Amino acid sequence: MMTLPTLPYAFEALEPHIDSQTMQIHHGKHHNAYVTNGNKALEGHPFASLSPVEIIKRLAELPDDKRGPVRNNVGGHVNHSMFWELMAPAGKGGGGVPTGTLADAITKAFGSFDAFKEKFAAAGTGRFGSGWAWLCVMPDKSLAICSTPNQDNPLMGKAIAGCDGTPILGLDVWEHAYYLKYQNRRPDYMAAWWNVVNWNKAAENFAKA
Repeated sequence: MMTLPTLPYAFEALEPHIDSQTMQIHHGKHHNAYVTNGNKALEGHPFASLSPVEIIKRLAELPDDKRGPVRNNVGGHVNHSMFWELMAPAGKGGGGVPTGTLADAITKAFGSFDAFKEKFAAAGTGRFGSGWAWLCVMPDKSLAICSTPNQDNPLMGKAIAGCDGTPILGLDVWEHAYYLKYQNRRPDYMAAWWNVVNWNKAAENFAKA
């Protein structure tokens, strides 16, 4: 049974980069709907007792009539649960640059932090329609950037999501994540998002991966 996680900060805490009204609707309506519909899709199925991450890793085992709703809704729950934790108020845990082993890995993989930001932004702006941009740890421990459609997650595997790896940083580029403040200006939203990225959490995810 999935439950809606509590945000680790107030709705208005990410202002002016992400507005309070967007956060209220995004968390209370969109994420809540993924939880409700995901639980409904799994009702009476043995997968209902698994963790959401385990469920999306094993999508291929589900029957056709359940796979679509579970992919979209449990995927949405996993993605958003991670997304909220990867942000923090600017100057109070949000923004700045990564440090330590994560910073070293980013430089090794992309040449510099600025080059990484450019490639990550390209993954997000280049995603047609709704989806996500991800920074992932690959099996050989290197870092890679990819983008997935809708609520797909790299943990679903390449055959389903189009890319794989363990995501340690993810950005929601669905219009519901930015439209109230930025309208069709997705690149502006993505540029503002760097001000609230919680690099400590990303580093923690990197260490676990």
